[in-house]
Amino acid sequence: MIDLQKFRISTQNKAAENKDFFKRLKKTDSRKVDRAFHQAHQEVFEEIDCLTCANCCKTTSPIFYQTDIERIAKFLKIKPGDFVTEYLRVDEDKDYVLKTSPCPFLDSENYCTVYSARPKACREYPHTDRKKMVQITELTYKNTLVCPAVLAMVERLKKEF
Repeated sequence: MIDLQKFRISTQNKAAENKDFFKRLKKTDSRKVDRAFHQAHQEVFEEIDCLTCANCCKTTSPIFYQTDIERIAKFLKIKPGDFVTEYLRVDEDKDYVLKTSPCPFLDSENYCTVYSARPKACREYPHTDRKKMVQITELTYKNTLVCPAVLAMVERLKKEF
């Protein structure tokens, strides 16, 4: 089990250092950064099981695109408009996000009850295995504040860069 209290303290203590790290990383060869992130991603997820944490599902909301809304509504056997009314709100960036946290689809054992229909943002989270990581350093920094796996990856990468 991941100690989320300890994680929050650790990530806050490293926040300034991590911001500086990502500023430096932006100036590094993107292929080298991608290789390092992908290697760290693979290693960390061999050690960390998301079901012992689910902090992302407990504290943040993915963006829901129209295709996500339609897919989940179909899965739940409700109309897309009813899904929006019941579960979503429009945020300050004009994106659909969940009204509440934790995610209403997270069960007591940290399983997603709409897993096969989950939003694209959930499918891709924490976005550390994609190309051109240097383009999403701000998002990755924000994810260090939410995801123990991302923080662990960044700690490994600091030794390399």
